[in-house]
Amino acid sequence: MSCRPLVSIILPVYNGEAWLDSCLQSISEQTHNGPMELCVFNDASTDRSMEKIEEHKQALNDVNIAVIITTHENESTGPKGCGYAKNKAVQSSSGNYLCFLDADDVMHPDRIRMQFEVAESLPKNTLLGCQVVREPVDSTVRYSKWINKLSQDQLYSQIYTSNGPTVVMPTWFCHRFLFDTVGEFDEGGKGVPEDYLFFLKLLSKNGKLHRVDRALLTYRHHPTATTMSISEETIWKIRLQNLQENVLSKWSGFTIWNAGKQGRKFYRDLREETKEKVICFCDVDPKKISKRYYIHELSHKVPKPKVPILHFSEAPKPFIICVKLDLTGGAFEENLSSLNLKEGVDYFHFN
Repeated sequence: MSCRPLVSIILPVYNGEAWLDSCLQSISEQTHNGPMELCVFNDASTDRSMEKIEEHKQALNDVNIAVIITTHENESTGPKGCGYAKNKAVQSSSGNYLCFLDADDVMHPDRIRMQFEVAESLPKNTLLGCQVVREPVDSTVRYSKWINKLSQDQLYSQIYTSNGPTVVMPTWFCHRFLFDTVGEFDEGGKGVPEDYLFFLKLLSKNGKLHRVDRALLTYRHHPTATTMSISEETIWKIRLQNLQENVLSKWSGFTIWNAGKQGRKFYRDLREETKEKVICFCDVDPKKISKRYYIHELSHKVPKPKVPILHFSEAPKPFIICVKLDLTGGAFEENLSSLNLKEGVDYFHFN
């Protein structure tokens, strides 16, 4: 067993007392037949988080999982955020593979075994994820469906939606080579989507994505989750910047699918040189189409930019789609399918 690569479980902790019993229990129940270590970084917790970890330490040692705990040299400075905590936990680790876990989530027994086996067969620059069970089951239903139903190709083509990374952070499993290649997480602190920034940087360095199509993690949703501190506007700006740099810069022209509020905001927020590439808006709403044009009244240009509005069936590809999925009873999806387009080539979602 000792000849197999070491797996380091990366666990940043900040006031996770309410969740840690089940989280740590799930680590001790892993079926992976190989050496593992748990690398905890305490981000200045003020509750009983560290006591909980000490309570579980012996049980983890009994199943040959070493426990490495690090913390701030001076905790009076307070928590420094998820990015900082993850970086410190990784720095304390020595594994060939990194298995990321949040204190409020629970691994299913076969998680590490299955992701490890798949990782061994893939290039070292591959970020692995898995399907999840959302808890409570009736929370974020559309998001949960999106996580679990994306095809392997859509892991790449739907990276610009408001949902963030197509491989969700608590399911990440990767070779240390990948982490060393991409570099550390952003340490900007609260309100910074360090996982999405890392994810986009990974792709910019030609990293690969893969999802194990089995639910291997219970992904909890609650009001105090770190993701709740990240504003929609922050995510909007990051994904818009990357879409322009990686997609729109290569297109000579494109159509914005949605002549409503979201599509118009998308247009207004584009760089000036990108606005020039917008051929038209398209929609299905007769009222919007009957207006014939969208006039950008806030523009300083004279005359004001005037963009045609067409029915979707008459609009030229490629498209940037600013329509949310699963909100029209399948009507939008049926319209899109009728055009026989290829996702990631003829269109990208920005919803």
